[in-house]
Amino acid sequence: MNDWIRNIDWGEIFVAVGIIALQLIAIFIAFTIAKSIGSKLIKNAFNRFSEKENMSVGRAETLQRLTLSILSYVLGFIVIVIVFEIFGLDVKGLIAGAGILGLAIGFGAQGLVSDVVTGFFLLLEKQLEVGDYVTTAGYDGIVEEVGLRTTKIRSFDGTLNYIPNREISSLSNHSRGNMRALVDIGISYDDNIDKAIEVMQQTCDKVAAEEEAIVEGPSVLGVQTLGASDVVLRVICKTENMQQWAVERKLRQALKQALDENGIEIPYPHQVNITKEKA
Repeated sequence: MNDWIRNIDWGEIFVAVGIIALQLIAIFIAFTIAKSIGSKLIKNAFNRFSEKENMSVGRAETLQRLTLSILSYVLGFIVIVIVFEIFGLDVKGLIAGAGILGLAIGFGAQGLVSDVVTGFFLLLEKQLEVGDYVTTAGYDGIVEEVGLRTTKIRSFDGTLNYIPNREISSLSNHSRGNMRALVDIGISYDDNIDKAIEVMQQTCDKVAAEEEAIVEGPSVLGVQTLGASDVVLRVICKTENMQQWAVERKLRQALKQALDENGIEIPYPHQVNITKEKA
């Protein structure tokens, strides 16, 4: 055993290890450079193409991220093949074996196939894009990435949800076209409804002149419901995408101030304490 160890040419081993290490470092550097250059070329190409074809920003961002992912997968596969060749492994036999193994695994990976097929049609039919506000698979939020296997949706509380594409059986896209802003204001039964509507409409017109996000309206529709202690008046308008909540907040504030200035009461619960004096 000791003779065998003494007969080993450690110099050649260290040289061989050093050569392999240098080759691996060179491969890593080449991979990093190729990925960086490829990413820049893809981004520039999509910027020019989106400007030329009048493609929406969300659509361009979706396809760009998908293409960058494919680039990473392709470069990763090339690196793996080169590393196997460095270590003297039979790449062709490995690929053939992987093909047979992949065929066997494919029968049990129907979910993965379903993810890819669903993701393909989501992109093909433009059902959602990066930046869209959607509701699907029990989640509400903004689309951050659409892939062939998973879709990433950021909830409004900051949570990032990874949804397998096969679970997107139904989808509500709230970002296609203008959005609706709706505000209900209750007034007292003792107040004049016509006067309240007039004051509210004047306020709505003023808000519309100041707020660029409002596309149509706002309009006071009239009495919506007769409550237990108030008459509810409804205001509605159309806004730019994702601006409906901000417009609703601004309308509520402006309407509250206008009604107060005109002496129109907005009912609210009162608590009255009655103290009985002792005789």
